[in-house]
Amino acid sequence: MSDTVIAEIQVAPSPPGTPDDPHAFVEAAIRVIQASGLRSEVGALGTTLEGDADAVWATLRAAHEAMVAAGANGGISHVKIASVNRTMDSLTHKFR
Repeated sequence: MSDTVIAEIQVAPSPPGTPDDPHAFVEAAIRVIQASGLRSEVGALGTTLEGDADAVWATLRAAHEAMVAAGANGGISHVKIASVNRTMDSLTHKFR
């Protein structure tokens, strides 16, 4: 396995947030990813990150746990992992 991975996570908390902040539990997961120091991009349906495999796996777990700790009754995290010798930019540059 490559030492570097690209991953995408979509958290699906239940409920997604509070009446005052309808995406609060999703945003809790995003904050963990942004604070990780890993390269990341927030998209409409998920967040993509890349970096050292151990750091990425730990961040994915922390994001899922943050969703629940923020107040969700439960939730599902959909995760994709790519062990490739590429970067996020190398896969998307010609479309930007």
